[in-house]
Amino acid sequence: MSLSTEILEKLKSKSRSDRLEGMARYGIKIDKRLGVSIPDVRKIAKDFGKNHETALDLWKTGYADAKITAALIDEPGKVTETQMEEWVMGIDSWDVCDQICMNLFDKTTYAWKKIIDWSERKEEFVKRTAFSLLACLACHDKHADDNKFIEYFPLIKKNASDDRNYVKKAVSWSLRHIGKRNLNLHKAALKLADEIKQSDSKSGKWIGSDVVRDLNSDSTLRRLKIK
Repeated sequence: MSLSTEILEKLKSKSRSDRLEGMARYGIKIDKRLGVSIPDVRKIAKDFGKNHETALDLWKTGYADAKITAALIDEPGKVTETQMEEWVMGIDSWDVCDQICMNLFDKTTYAWKKIIDWSERKEEFVKRTAFSLLACLACHDKHADDNKFIEYFPLIKKNASDDRNYVKKAVSWSLRHIGKRNLNLHKAALKLADEIKQSDSKSGKWIGSDVVRDLNSDSTLRRLKIK
């Protein structure tokens, strides 16, 4: 039995079909989904450890649970740009998108480049991946300076007019997380949010309001003052 087959069997042993209805209510695609909880997926991935080739094999199974596991066990240093392009085309649910971004894509050497590439694409989940990736970098890249994020403001503003649900939520997510890094970026993100809020597009008004509300919340302001 191959390692990928062993992992898939382990995932199937933790499957819960009764979870699928609830997942669907949150907009999660349940086709070819085992219903394994994220804590169980993480435990299985941790037990088996990192393995690039096994990650590639797991991805090919097509199961959403296996794709998330693949992102957890893959080795960022071995991920190629070609692989990222292949995987992004296999994303068809927002949770898979976000898990792959936060567990793998944001650790690769191509992350910043792919934000630009994918933000220009038409496919809804490819474009969502661009902005989910930007949000994850805002959370995890502790070495990037403020200007690195400000460079991406034109992309955020341009795509704020995309009214597709999964895109606009990721655009908002990216700007909100940038604004939570420090007081300087908080001020810059609020300024951009106000500009977006004044746009003619319905999605732009929603994104601008969503960002302003979150960045001006008591919890966000307390955290920034502590920093």
